[in-house]
Amino acid sequence: MVFGKNVVIYDLDDTLYNKTEEFADVLDTVMAEALVYDLGLKMDVAKAKELVTESYRIYRDGGEIFYRDYNINPRDLFIAYHRRKPVEKIIPYDNLLDKIKNIPAEQYVFTASDRYASEKILKHLGLFEFFKDRYYSVEDFGVYKKNENSKVYREFCYKIGVNPTDCVFVDDSYSNLEFAKEAGMTTVRIFYHNNSAKDKTYIDYAYKGIESFLDAVLSGKAF
Repeated sequence: MVFGKNVVIYDLDDTLYNKTEEFADVLDTVMAEALVYDLGLKMDVAKAKELVTESYRIYRDGGEIFYRDYNINPRDLFIAYHRRKPVEKIIPYDNLLDKIKNIPAEQYVFTASDRYASEKILKHLGLFEFFKDRYYSVEDFGVYKKNENSKVYREFCYKIGVNPTDCVFVDDSYSNLEFAKEAGMTTVRIFYHNNSAKDKTYIDYAYKGIESFLDAVLSGKAF
């Protein structure tokens, strides 16, 4: 068990790997290119990238400005962006699979990446065989933009046949953790710089990087 719970659910992006500032900048460019080249946005890539970055800053969703102001369909951008996602640039952690295999709980991945990109990322991280029947995308539940309520977390738990109160949700995103907590889960925030979650009542625990969380569990400090 982990914190007295039988199920651990991991986010994928910036949780099971570290999305560095350099990689985040690459992803902003990739989204801008998807908007301009794949979806026909009448704007140059540099300007589109500026708006993607601004949209993340304001809405924590790089597409929101384009949904609101440029009539971009969230599903279309979701698909185009993930087809372009440069998975090969992700740097996997050493021995992550060995640690995950020894966690004393049932484990799943629930991600805002689409299934196409999720499979590529899990394979790149060496985790696909472990999670191949236990990873889900928000697209499996008809969600193609930043989560706006706790509904998808409850639907996910229903899908895998567990009660949210018996789950630990591990993610880097404040909003995702807030909705997971609202659904009834125990929440763990993964951070990479300073812990800025101390005033967030919906975050139960915080660890610097996924490895420190896994090490805490494996050493018996998170039961």
